[in-house]
Amino acid sequence: MSAAAGALADPEEVRAHLIAAAGARQSITYSELLGLLGHSFSRPKMRALCAVLTTVDEEAAARSEPELAVLVVRQSDGLPGQGWWVGCAAQHGYRGPWEGPSAKRVIKRLQARAFDYWQASR
Repeated sequence: MSAAAGALADPEEVRAHLIAAAGARQSITYSELLGLLGHSFSRPKMRALCAVLTTVDEEAAARSEPELAVLVVRQSDGLPGQGWWVGCAAQHGYRGPWEGPSAKRVIKRLQARAFDYWQASR
């Protein structure tokens, strides 16, 4: 994990917020998550948060849990930002546009996995 990511938030704290969101079957915006972590929204903080999200998902994969970063979305359209699409979409076999109906379908499917898993784990 990068020093910037470590300075922004503890991955376990981020994970706890995302598991709570998943258990409630809700996505969370970058701004909302940053707020829960005690930060206001800024692009540099969002990028640092993305580094933490990568760590959270790497650790989830090691535990055979569904990814959680897919729950973090833009307020404008309810979809993850560019970093998620560049780093994660292809591993799910998705190579389409990052916006629009096909993007929303793939995100809803991946979010449903997390929702189902963490709701059942409650």
